[in-house]
Amino acid sequence: MVNYEQLAQAAIDAKAMSYSPYSNFKVGAALLTASGKIYTGCNIESAAYSPTNCAERTALFKAVSEGERDFVAIAIAGSSDYCYPCGVCRQMLKEFAKDDLTVIIVKNATDYKVHSFGELFPYGFGPDDLNDSNLR
Repeated sequence: MVNYEQLAQAAIDAKAMSYSPYSNFKVGAALLTASGKIYTGCNIESAAYSPTNCAERTALFKAVSEGERDFVAIAIAGSSDYCYPCGVCRQMLKEFAKDDLTVIIVKNATDYKVHSFGELFPYGFGPDDLNDSNLR
């Protein structure tokens, strides 16, 4: 069972670590694994902009680099009221997430919206599409 408030607070705490001197748009993410571990990430900007990394991908990369591949939920807290993941983050999550991944969009620790990943990224292209018999 996902503790939404705990994951929301972890995302808020991660947001405080954001390195965003150019946009001043801070984002934090907290990714819960099936094993119960939480990996956090924040956005990290670059003066060149394109090497900038989002909070969701930072958390995902940390988890994957530690051997995690099975995810239950992700909470995202941004500078706006409700900060949804960008297209690149949705695509990276699709690499590992199932459509039932819980996505918690955090305004504050007690005010958040809960979605399934499938709602946020319907018809997404992922690893299973490369195994399609139509490609043969």
